[in-house]
Amino acid sequence: MNLVLASPIVSLNEAQSFVRVETGEEEALLAGLVRTASAICETFLNQVVVCRAFQEKVLGSGSWQALHASPVRSIDNVAAGAGTPNEVLLTPDEYQIDIDDRGAGWVRLPHGVRLVVRGTAGLAMERNAVPEPIRQGVLRLVSHLYTVRDSKDDQPPASVTALWRPYRRMVIA
Repeated sequence: MNLVLASPIVSLNEAQSFVRVETGEEEALLAGLVRTASAICETFLNQVVVCRAFQEKVLGSGSWQALHASPVRSIDNVAAGAGTPNEVLLTPDEYQIDIDDRGAGWVRLPHGVRLVVRGTAGLAMERNAVPEPIRQGVLRLVSHLYTVRDSKDDQPPASVTALWRPYRRMVIA
């Protein structure tokens, strides 16, 4: 699955206020910590938080297959030869798609054909629509990473995962 890097879940200004940094001297450091905390959050939750595009390579089997990106908001197209000058979009009668009530994206593609499925995924359309417990967890993780940046204590506080746990999607392999 190809996703653009995790979108920042909180703004730089929110992070600066939370860690009580008033000058711009450490903005670059805080911006990096916001991106890191956002990526850690998405990995823990096993879902995309702020809506963005995805593309996923899938080998058609003739049966329904689940996409990895979650929660899927739209499946925009399916293409053969993606990324090459010979890319060909399939017509809707050549494949089937479904998005279930939990946001799982499903595709049924022709057997033995390697295709790319493109769409959008995300829990919230923009960062201000992200549930507050997730946002608070990201801010707390940014603060933790800022505080321990020079130490070997790299374990996030339990309060962070406690805020995120209700939104976590478990995947059984």
